[in-house]
Amino acid sequence: MRPALCIVMPVLDEAGTLGERLAALQPLRERGVRVVVADGGSQDDTLAIGRAGADLALLAPRGRAAQMNAGAAALPAEVLLFLHADTALPADADRLVLRATACRFAWGRFDVRIASQRPLLRLVSALMNLRSRWTGIATGDQAIFVRHELFERVGGFPDLPLMEDIALSRTLKRTGPPACLRARVTTSARRWERHGAWRTILLMWQLRAAYFLGADPRQLAIRYGYRPR
Repeated sequence: MRPALCIVMPVLDEAGTLGERLAALQPLRERGVRVVVADGGSQDDTLAIGRAGADLALLAPRGRAAQMNAGAAALPAEVLLFLHADTALPADADRLVLRATACRFAWGRFDVRIASQRPLLRLVSALMNLRSRWTGIATGDQAIFVRHELFERVGGFPDLPLMEDIALSRTLKRTGPPACLRARVTTSARRWERHGAWRTILLMWQLRAAYFLGADPRQLAIRYGYRPR
């Protein structure tokens, strides 16, 4: 019998924080949620930490989309939730997701809060949530969840090195609107802090605009700083 909910976490060189992230998911595991860690070839102890703290940890071709697809296939559940390694779920995330997908919604996402007291990043969080609610498009930072049968029907995440979350959302939106949960996941501010808040915001706007105008996602990924396979 399939579990009701499986959390799939793509990781790469996350040994410094992965143990803490997985420990936070243990109460959900005690309620029957399964956790899969999909490692893209880390050079540190990420995979070993994943094997110690998750139901399953596996190696997958590098790339967030490929890793999430591999994790979803390895431990299928009635509902899949895709969680970035730097994002924390609310304590009752499992109940909220299963309640939403038991009714009229086949997919959805949470509101997001960037873990920072800086007013600018609090504003960014608010704008991300408003934009998502207006457009019906979700980002990976918002912990996208989807019924397994729908995920399989649309072919999973497209094999893109960047914008795979946007592409999947656009496809899922054609099947029905998302559940926009007001409960918030909390995502790390590390990318904004590392590169500067304004610089990161402007870069993300530029990349997203270029993607919608038809730019090659592989070139956008290089601009974003992703390492190629």
